[in-house]
Amino acid sequence: MGAHHEHRDEHEHSWAPPSEVEARVNALESLLVEKGLVEHDAVDALISAFENDVGPMNGARVVARAWVDPDFKRRLLEDATSAISELGYTGLRAEHLVALENTSETHHMVVCTLCSCYPWALLGLPPVWYKSPPYRSRAVSEPRTVLREFGLELGKECRIEVWDSSADIRYLVIPERPEGTEGMSEEELAGLVTRDSMIGVGRALSPSEARAD
Repeated sequence: MGAHHEHRDEHEHSWAPPSEVEARVNALESLLVEKGLVEHDAVDALISAFENDVGPMNGARVVARAWVDPDFKRRLLEDATSAISELGYTGLRAEHLVALENTSETHHMVVCTLCSCYPWALLGLPPVWYKSPPYRSRAVSEPRTVLREFGLELGKECRIEVWDSSADIRYLVIPERPEGTEGMSEEELAGLVTRDSMIGVGRALSPSEARAD
């Protein structure tokens, strides 16, 4: 997986030459603007909506609710699409959603081996590494090594299950609730849930890690 892990959150905003895909997207946007079919402001507004209104904070709220409400977690595990609609999350590829609960015995991680199918309504736009060929192939063939490269070391006693997202079904991982969070509010708990933990390549933050951030 090597180089593609330089696209983790802490590196994603570092300067780098645009990729071939990014260059093509920029060229297409410029052409559409030149022909008067779209405006830069409209594109910026759409991007802002995905970054601020549709993103990991939505999934984090779902996870936090599951942590504090056993009945909601049961409904989420039985019918995730219906359960998240209770919180107002629908559409934007959140249909046909399945929730997977991580435990000390079983760890779930999600990949899309064909492209980048992803529950946008809950996690926003997929990260660059999620769409990369190395992740899409190696997550299936050597998941334990891939997780280690993400900084997540699991004991041999923990079984790893890899789920292949598709156009017909998408997944949300419910990470384990961190220790020492018993007195935290639901809103505070949501602040511990990361995008990576809901894909299954990381854990939720501990309270001390969240304060450090």
